[in-house]
Amino acid sequence: MKGNLFVISGPSGAGKGTICKAYMEKHPETYLSVSATTRKPREGEREGVSYYFLTEEEFRSLIAKDEFLEHAVYCGNYYGTPRNKVTEQLEAGRDVILEIESDGAMQVRSHFPEGIFIFVCPPSLDELERRLVGRGSESASEVAARLVKARSEFARAQKYNYILINDSVDAAVERLEAIIAAEKCYMPKNIEFIDKEFLK
Repeated sequence: MKGNLFVISGPSGAGKGTICKAYMEKHPETYLSVSATTRKPREGEREGVSYYFLTEEEFRSLIAKDEFLEHAVYCGNYYGTPRNKVTEQLEAGRDVILEIESDGAMQVRSHFPEGIFIFVCPPSLDELERRLVGRGSESASEVAARLVKARSEFARAQKYNYILINDSVDAAVERLEAIIAAEKCYMPKNIEFIDKEFLK
C-alpha cells in the first residue's frame, strides 16, 4: 500500500515548522521531504539531510526535465522539491510530509492532486503579529509585509483539505495526528483490503 503525501503550509509565524518538527519526533517512520537548493551550505548543514545542494546548472536541468513537484527563486537562489525522492518514499509505503509555502503547495497540487493539503494558521491575525514581533528577527516594516502576505495566503485556505489552528503546539500536533490517522482509514485508499463479500 502506498504512503500518503501530506502538504503542510501556512503564513510565516503560523508555526508549521515547529509542528512538523514535533510530529517527526513522535513519528520517525514518516519521511520529511528534503528540498534542493542552489545556495551554499551553511555551517552544520548536511547534504541530503538539510538540503540537496545543487549547482544552478544542475537545478535548471532538473526543471527542464520536470523533476520538481514545485520550485521557486528566493533571494537569488533556487529552491525545490525533488519529485523522485518523494515518489520513492510513497512507493515504499511511507507517509511523506512536505512543509512548504502556499505558493509551492499550489504547484504541488497541480502535479499531485491526490495529496492531502493542510493549512496551518494562528487563532487570529493579532496573535500572528504577536508571534512575528516576538521572534525579534524582522524589522517593523518586514513584519507588516509578512502580515500583508498572510492575508493573501488566508484567502487560499479554502483550497486545502484541512485547516489546522495552531493555538498550542501540543494541541496542533494531536490534531495533525488525527488528520493523518483519518486519511489512513479513508475508504478509496483501502478498498482492496476489504473482502468484496462485505460490499454486496
